[in-house]
Amino acid sequence: MHFKTARRQTLVAAAWLLAMVTAGAQDYPSRPIKLVIPYAAGGPTDTFGRAMAEVWSRKLGTTVVIENRTGAGTLVGTEAVSKAAPDGYTLLLTTVAHAVNPHIHDRIPYRTVEDFAPVGLVAKAPLVLIVDRRLPAQNLPEFLAYLRARPGQVSYASAGVGSAPHLGAELLNLMAGTRAVHVPYRGSAPAIQDLIGGHLAFMLDSAPTGLAQVRAGTVRLLATTMAQRLPQTPDTPAIAEQVPGYEAYTWNAVFAPAGTPQKLIERLQASLQSTVDDAELQKKAYDMGLVLEKQPRPQALATFLQQELDKWGKVARAAHMSAN
Repeated sequence: MHFKTARRQTLVAAAWLLAMVTAGAQDYPSRPIKLVIPYAAGGPTDTFGRAMAEVWSRKLGTTVVIENRTGAGTLVGTEAVSKAAPDGYTLLLTTVAHAVNPHIHDRIPYRTVEDFAPVGLVAKAPLVLIVDRRLPAQNLPEFLAYLRARPGQVSYASAGVGSAPHLGAELLNLMAGTRAVHVPYRGSAPAIQDLIGGHLAFMLDSAPTGLAQVRAGTVRLLATTMAQRLPQTPDTPAIAEQVPGYEAYTWNAVFAPAGTPQKLIERLQASLQSTVDDAELQKKAYDMGLVLEKQPRPQALATFLQQELDKWGKVARAAHMSAN
């Protein structure tokens, strides 16, 4: 008898919750939406996220508020969203770290796929290959020959284990048959300072910060990492021109907690489409060195995430990456 009563109460509570969520979907959004960014304020993901949120707020008809939840290499902020109410008012803006973390941590406090509902891939953020100005290699073919002739002798910097620059460099090692040695830093800024100082041979860096150093004359630009040349640097070759099939970048994608009603996902996706179509955001993204996704769709993001999990899992295993 007690079991039947408890079960009936559980079913009633579940039905009530579903009714409340369904009712809330009718006038969604009726209050500000929180966009969690698992990175510190001022970084490239935060900078783009704020530019996107400003436009997205207009398209949604409500304020999109940025909340920076840092810690444990994006795990803290990501976990917070995984446990948030699936009501469309808490979202996650994350990067390639979402696909890498399961491969470099023994345990993570959420399920990468099952605990999230994809909304849309928003942008891809290419990297640039920059080298010490004193390096004798003057172009990409010479650089690859230089690395191949010195296995285990050439060091490169990254913004940390599992960061996009680390992944891109190890993908190069894997695909180009090189054995450059990783030197991790706590962020891009100290890494690039040691590159400028001649303590390291090269690094992959985000396009905005790397190209700023190129313009300042402190480093030399050899290549970019998307499959095609960047419109911002049309005279600079893509690594893929010498290493067929090579492509590395970080990205920005929006996820909601699993269980978010389909109607809300559709509303978010439609407004996100209007956001990436906005001329103001397109201009800002171009200036940041980003490539906006033309059609940010949930199913496309789900497929893309699985591809990224497979791709970077292979790289992490080959490079013995670990953040533990």
